[in-house]
Amino acid sequence: MEKPWLQHYPNDVPANIDPDKYASVMAMVEECFEKYKDLPAFISMGKTLTFGDLDRLSKNFGAYLHSRGLEPGDRIAIMMPNLLQYPVALFGALRAGLILVNTNPLYTPREMRHQFADSGAKAVVIAENFAANLQQIIGETQIKTVILTSIGEMLGLKGAIVNFVVRNIKRMVPKYNISNTVWFGETLKQGRKFTIKPFQSNPDDTIALQYTGGTTGVSKGAMLTNRNLVANMLQIRAWLSPILPEGNVIALCPLPLYHIFAFTVNCLAFMNCGARNVLIVNARDLKALIREWRTHQPNIVTGVNTLFNGLLHHPDFGNLDFSGLKAAVGGGMAVQRAVAERWQQVTGCQLTEGYGMTESSPVLTVNPVDQSMRLGTIGMPVPSTDLRIADDNGNILPPGPENTGEIQARGPQVMKGYWQRPDATAETIKDGWLCTGDVGFMHPDGFFQIVDRKKDMILVSGFNVYPNEIEDVLAMHPKVRESCALGIPDEKSGEVVKAYIVKKDASLTEQEVIDFCRENLTGYKVPKQVEFRDELPKTNIGKILRRALRDEKK
Repeated sequence: MEKPWLQHYPNDVPANIDPDKYASVMAMVEECFEKYKDLPAFISMGKTLTFGDLDRLSKNFGAYLHSRGLEPGDRIAIMMPNLLQYPVALFGALRAGLILVNTNPLYTPREMRHQFADSGAKAVVIAENFAANLQQIIGETQIKTVILTSIGEMLGLKGAIVNFVVRNIKRMVPKYNISNTVWFGETLKQGRKFTIKPFQSNPDDTIALQYTGGTTGVSKGAMLTNRNLVANMLQIRAWLSPILPEGNVIALCPLPLYHIFAFTVNCLAFMNCGARNVLIVNARDLKALIREWRTHQPNIVTGVNTLFNGLLHHPDFGNLDFSGLKAAVGGGMAVQRAVAERWQQVTGCQLTEGYGMTESSPVLTVNPVDQSMRLGTIGMPVPSTDLRIADDNGNILPPGPENTGEIQARGPQVMKGYWQRPDATAETIKDGWLCTGDVGFMHPDGFFQIVDRKKDMILVSGFNVYPNEIEDVLAMHPKVRESCALGIPDEKSGEVVKAYIVKKDASLTEQEVIDFCRENLTGYKVPKQVEFRDELPKTNIGKILRRALRDEKK
């Protein structure tokens, strides 16, 4: 197939990468441990782990897991915010041949039960803050090894103060009673007595069950292999190589590492260039985030649109020093034009939009990190990746905004399939192509643009209306902080548009919103109802949950 995007690839970015360069993720990581052993790898609340520290501690943790009878292929869940314990547990588990099950620590007991039971996890590493929820459902799972940790456990003397505040002042640790637990620090001590038993790790071995967000139907575990993740690491590294020199990169990581975006981009790919990741425990605490930014002056920041928008609205953000910032990369949801333009004005740095999904490890496309970036698009396929547009009958459509259809992708980063769900796998991967469920088109020069998710499309009198377009317009209004557009039933039109809005200026009225939309949208796209909210429902990474608003009306 033709690949018009290749002519616009940034300088020094190859058309292809070698996904078989490393036999496993750990082969690449161990190379980094040795190459960058004296450099900082992760920083949290003033405490630093070097690559050498991470090498030593993860070996101890992996050896402990084997000493407990866990074997290669067993599943282990990790459930914590961005703590130094996370990379130690991650690489220790991979060194022991276990399959990682990243788990959102804000899950309800019901959600935990589904993920732990579905994955068949035999062990869990969990922050004590969430142990009370685990207590409620552990009897319905296969978990036998429970490793507890605290927010301050790896922070040295400061950790005791942090734990006291978390436990006794903020009272963030509900009472729990789980038998036969062990503290994370104790596993590292015990692990010194043992060694990791040798085993064979192959490129097609599943090493992570990364569960989809659960915003559409039952949450499913995407089986990501060594080859999938090695490929995506190398693709990201190649794309960003023009601006990320080896051993001299500071990355701000506000997104949780259990999320596929930060997991692959921050925790894995940035290691390939010896970057130090500054971990933000709670990205919603913008004051603390800004404090860390001021201290470390990052070269690259990853995030979602709502995070960048929130920072732009914080009174202290504009006073930061942005001279070292080389890239800001947005993913997980559409980057709104108004936010991207304002970000450039305030920081002097482009806000680059990328695109991907859990099923693709996740990155499929990224905009160039130079002046050829194109606002409103998701950029071009990363190396060794093909994208195409297909209609509902499976016909491949030519370039052009008039040829809108499903975005389909093919590349070495595409998952093996869904864990124990062959039917769902067959529906999603057809003839080697990942059917993303996203609607878009390809520009003649190879840039791709998303219109919206199929499921979110609003049908107004036979006309397709896409919520992203409505939300992009609302984001341009100076009195609007956040918005979400949905279709609601209407006797005359089938559906009409309803806008949910968080005000930036309390004087904003419904009529102002409608008049503004009339100026920027054709008639059938203009919201017929406007509802003001103090806040909009979001996932833990800040992605607005349309489903939650939709479910309110049922």
